[in-house]
Amino acid sequence: MAEKIGFVGVGRMGSNMARRLKECNFEVTAVYDVNTAVAQSLAHELGCEACTAPKQVTKLSEVIITVVTDDKAMKKIYNGGLLSRSRGKLFINCATITPEVHVWVEAKAAKAGAQSLEACMASSITQAREGTLYLMCGGKPEVFERAKPILEKLSASNRYIGAAGTAAQVKALVNMVMNINTAGLAEGLGLGAALGLDLAILREVFSQTGANSRVLQTDGEDMQNREHSCFFSAAHAAKDSGIALKLGKAQGLNLPLAAATKKQYDRMVEQGLGELDKSGIAELTFKNRRGAA
Repeated sequence: MAEKIGFVGVGRMGSNMARRLKECNFEVTAVYDVNTAVAQSLAHELGCEACTAPKQVTKLSEVIITVVTDDKAMKKIYNGGLLSRSRGKLFINCATITPEVHVWVEAKAAKAGAQSLEACMASSITQAREGTLYLMCGGKPEVFERAKPILEKLSASNRYIGAAGTAAQVKALVNMVMNINTAGLAEGLGLGAALGLDLAILREVFSQTGANSRVLQTDGEDMQNREHSCFFSAAHAAKDSGIALKLGKAQGLNLPLAAATKKQYDRMVEQGLGELDKSGIAELTFKNRRGAA
C-alpha cells in the first residue's frame, strides 16, 4: 500500500508535484505553506488537510516532501517541529540549498529516528506537473530505494549521485552553467539586436552552430519578445550561482564567469526584477530596455 504523502512548501513547484502524485493515485494527506491562502486553495483542490504548522504535516503523513526556498527556510522548518513524532518517516527534500544543510538535515532526521533524502530538481513547473522532472538524489542507498516509487512518478529520470550533499553539489553546478549560458545568450541576442540583425534568423543560426544550448531552446524567443513569465526566477538564479561560488571558494578555485553572472542576477534583484524568469536577464543587455546600463 502506498505511503501517505504530505508537502511542506506548495509554491510553483510543490503544488504541481502534489497534483501529479494525486493524479497517480497517491494519497496526499496534508499541505503547508507560509502563504496560507495558497495552501488552503491547494488543499481544497486535492481534498486534503491545510495545516497551520509543518509538524501537523508530519503527523498526518508517512512521507513528507519539502520544497522550500533556501537554507534559512529549511532550517526554520526542521528546527520548528517538523521532526516531532517522526520516527520511521521519510523526508524528501527538493529545494536547491547548500550541500552542508542537506547533510545537517540527514543527521537531524536520523537522530529523530527518521530518514532523509535530497532529491534536487533540474527541471521546471511544466515538468513538475507532467511528472517528467530530472532528479538528482543524495543520501543512503536504502532510503533512495524506499523513495523510488514516488520519485518514479515525479520524474522521467532520477539519478542516484551518492551520500548526502553530493546531489546538491551537482545541482549547484548544473545551475551555475545554466545561468552562465543564459547570460551569454542574452548578450549575444542583445548585441545582435543592436546591430540590426534579424533575431529569428540569428537564433536559427545559433541552433546549428557552437552557440547552441538548451537555454537557446527555452529562453531565446522569450528574450526577443520580452516574455519573462516566471518558471525559474532571477532571484533563484542569483542564489544558486552564489552556492556554486561558495563551493568554488572552498576548493580554492576562481570562477570568473559564475561571479560575473551572479552580479547580473543580483542587479536584477536590486532593480526589482528578481521575480522575472531568468530569461529576464535580457532586460540588462538589450538597448533601451528597463534594466539596461
